[in-house]
Parts: sequence; C-alpha cells; structure tokens
Amino acid sequence: MATDAPDRRLIAYTLDRPLPPIHPAPVRRDWMDASPQGFAYRCLPLTIANSHGWVVLGESSFDAVWNGGNQPGDITLKFRQEAHAKPVSHFGAGILTFHVDALLRTPPGVNLWVSGPPNMPKDGIQPLTGVVEADWAPMTFTMNWRFTRPFHPVRFEAGEPICFFFPVPRGIVDGTRPETRALAEEPELHAAHHSWRQARSDFNAGLKQEGSAARAQGWQRHYHRGRSPTGMVAAYGHNTRTQAKPFPAS
Repeated sequence: MATDAPDRRLIAYTLDRPLPPIHPAPVRRDWMDASPQGFAYRCLPLTIANSHGWVVLGESSFDAVWNGGNQPGDITLKFRQEAHAKPVSHFGAGILTFHVDALLRTPPGVNLWVSGPPNMPKDGIQPLTGVVEADWAPMTFTMNWRFTRPFHPVRFEAGEPICFFFPVPRGIVDGTRPETRALAEEPELHAAHHSWRQARSDFNAGLKQEGSAARAQGWQRHYHRGRSPTGMVAAYGHNTRTQAKPFPAS
C-alpha cells in the first residue's frame, strides 16, 4: 500500500571494522548535575539540545598539548592505552582530527549537522562544526577540534563523546524568508508576550521575598508545559524530551 510518510532512515554502513561507539545523545551533563538543586535541567531548550541527535564516543584515552604553531607536528599526543581509533594531527593550525569509521547515509535532501556535544564545554579546545551532504557523498567525514590556547594540556577519556550529529533538511536556511513586523500587528501574540513579561517580572520580585508564592514554586513552568500565561498553547506539538533511537548492532 502506497504511503506518503517521509523517509526517516539514517543508515550507518560499516567499513573494515564494526561501527564505532555511536549512541543516542544523553541529556545529562556533569556541570548541570552540579548546579544547585540541578536547576540547569529546568531549562527545556538546553536539555532538548543535549539529546537532539547521536554521539560518537572516543575509543582512546590520551593527553594533548598544542605549542601554538601552525604545523601538524605542533600538537603532541600521549596515549594512555592502546586503541584502534586514535586521533591525529593532520591539518595543522592547532586542529586535532578524529576519524569517524562509518559511512552515514541520510534520506534524499537531508544533511547531517556535525559538531561536538552541545553544552559540554572543554577547557582549552573547541569543537568545529560542519554540515555534511550525507544523502549522496561516498566519503566519510572527520570530527575536528581546534585548540584555543597553547601549552594547556587537554585530556580526552575513552568513552567520552567526541562527535555529535543530527539530520537537518537541506535548503532550510536558503528557503526561509525573514520578515520584520511590529509586535502590535499580532494582537494575540502581543497580549501573550506582555502577559508573560509581567508575570516574569512579578515572579522575580517574589523570589526576593521570604515566604512568597514564588519562592514556594521555585521556578516558572509555562514554557515547559507548552503554554503561555494567557493560556496560549503550542499548536504544532511540544516536546519535553527528545530521545534518539539506537543503531542496531552490526
């Protein structure tokens, strides 16, 4: 029976070895766990971003130091265990390269956004970001990190996320038509925004008062519930969590 359902497959082809460790991206972060009363997890956009795709885990534990130069030899790597997949200094310019030993294939017209794990800062090094046309390219891609300061030792542990990716429709940016309007032209949205702004101001003031309702509540939950203070609801669905599906074992 014919169906118009979109193709949502994401295929990982093995090469000359089993797939590297690719897992649904986790929502938890050490720094969020350590935030007072775990308040960082109250930010729904943050937690959705954390788990909005898949991660590739590193397979070796090592320390890396960049001396500030532009040559490949200006990065020193010291491995603490033997492993098949080791990063390399290939490009120079303070860039550390991880090879992703799998060929990922998306449906027609769908790219892969490839970067480091979101909201997981690493002192002294920054993940670079790429958009890969994975629906046709027969090439694998690399995950690259660039050092941000010389002579600062950076440690990667085996099992640590070194790459994060998720599908995004090709042309979504080119096909988007930006507009500018006065908020007053949309009376319902205008009223909802100003109601939220007033409620936010009142709530923040209440947090400073002992025994207030705001202190008892702790935090506002309008966005988390997909509702505005006026009762406006998310008309096209609302997510409070995102969970990618695992890749089957090869």
